[in-house]
Amino acid sequence: MSAHKGLILDEAKKFHLDVRDDAPFVPGTTEIWPAGAVLDENDRLALVEAALEMRIAAGPSSRRFESRFARKLGLRKAHLTNSGSSANLLAMTAFTSHLLEDRRLRPGDEVITVAAGFPTTVNPIIQNGLVPVFVDVELGTYNTTAARVAEAIGPKTRAIMIAHALGNPFEAAEIARLAEDHGLFLIEDNCDAVGSTYDGRLTGTFGDITTVSFYPAHHLCMGEGGCVLTSNLALARIVESLRDWGRDCWCEPGETNKCLKRFKYQMGTLPEGYDHKYIFSHVGYNLKATDIQAALGLSQLDKLDGFITARRRNWTRLRDGLEDVPHLVLPRATPRSEPSWFGFALTVDPDAPFERAELVDFLEDRKIGTRRLFAGNLTRHPAYIDQPHRIVGDLTNSDIVTEQTFWIGVYPALDDEKIDYMVSSVKEFVGARS
Repeated sequence: MSAHKGLILDEAKKFHLDVRDDAPFVPGTTEIWPAGAVLDENDRLALVEAALEMRIAAGPSSRRFESRFARKLGLRKAHLTNSGSSANLLAMTAFTSHLLEDRRLRPGDEVITVAAGFPTTVNPIIQNGLVPVFVDVELGTYNTTAARVAEAIGPKTRAIMIAHALGNPFEAAEIARLAEDHGLFLIEDNCDAVGSTYDGRLTGTFGDITTVSFYPAHHLCMGEGGCVLTSNLALARIVESLRDWGRDCWCEPGETNKCLKRFKYQMGTLPEGYDHKYIFSHVGYNLKATDIQAALGLSQLDKLDGFITARRRNWTRLRDGLEDVPHLVLPRATPRSEPSWFGFALTVDPDAPFERAELVDFLEDRKIGTRRLFAGNLTRHPAYIDQPHRIVGDLTNSDIVTEQTFWIGVYPALDDEKIDYMVSSVKEFVGARS
C-alpha cells in the first residue's frame, strides 16, 4: 500500500468516527426504522479503497464476491446484478432461452406465484409474455402451501416462482418435489431470506435458480445490487449471457481470447471467424454491478452470520413480548424452518375494536416505522387488473393482508431498548382500546 493511500484510509477511518451517531435513544423522538443498512468502519474503508483503485466497472471484487457468496449458500455459480429486481428478471428470462430446446418457456405458458407479495416476483413473468397463476397465502406464516400450489397446476403450467415471505421459508422441499414430479422449473426468490433454513437446508438451494437482493433493507447491503445463483452450469451460462448484453462470449471485460479461438467461430449466418466478443446468442441486457458495490458486499459478507443472529434475536424478543396481546395475529415460523427474519408481521383481527390504520398511526406518531406487507393482493392493483392471469381458489387471506397487515423491524441496528419500546407501545395502544 502506498503512503498516500494509507494516509487517505486513515483519514477515512477518523471521518467515520467523527460522523458516527452515538446519540442516546429517546423514546418517541428517535426514529426506529423498520429496515436499513448496518454499516461500520470497515464498510466505509472498503468503499473508499475501491474508489481509490478506480474500480468503476465489474472486476476482481465482483468475481471474489460471487465466488464467496456461492460457497456461502452451497451453490456452484453466482452472478452479481445491479438489483434484486434485475436478478428476478434474469432468473425468469433464463427459462425462455432457446438453449433449453423443448423445455424452454414460451409466451402463454403459466407460472404459479402468490398474490400477496412484492411486484418484482411477478413482473418478470408478465414481462416475458407468461401468465401468472395466483394462489393465496396463510395468515401467520404469510406463505402459500404445497397443497395450494398442487391445486394450481394445470395443463399450461411450466414453472413456479415464489418468494420466502419476510424471511420465513415456504414449504420448499414439498414444492420442489411437486416441481420435479410435474416437470416444472422452480425459482426461489430468496431476497428476504438469506440464511433461512427449511428441514435444516438453506433456502435458495431447493430450486433450479435462486435470487437475492442487496438493497439496504436486506440482509447484506451494496446500496443497490442483487445476485442470481444456481448449481446448474447450463442455466448459469444463460444467466451470464442475458446479464452481459446477450453476448455469447464469456470473457470478462479486459480479457480477450480466453477460449483461444476468438476468431474461429461461426454462429447464426455470420461469416466464419466473426469476433466472438461481438456474437450475441440472446436478446439480453446490461444488468451488471460494479466493483465498488462488490467491495462493500465483501465487507458486509464477513458480518452476515452476526446479522442473522441479531434478526432472530430481535424477532424472538418481539414475539415473546407480544405473546398475550389480544386482537392481533402474531407471525409464526413455517413448521420445520428456522427463518432469518426480514420483518415482524402483525395482522389486526377484523373483529378487533380498532382499525389497523389506527394502530399504525399510533406507532408512527411514536417514531416507530411501519411498512405494509408489500403490495398486499397484487391482483387489486391498477398495474395488474388488465394483465392476463389466472386465480386458483379464493384470495381471502391476501385480501386480509391488504386490509389488516403491516410489519415492524427486526434488523440488526435495533437493540433491546428499542424492541422493548416497540412492544410497550403496541401493548399500550391495544390495552387502551380493549
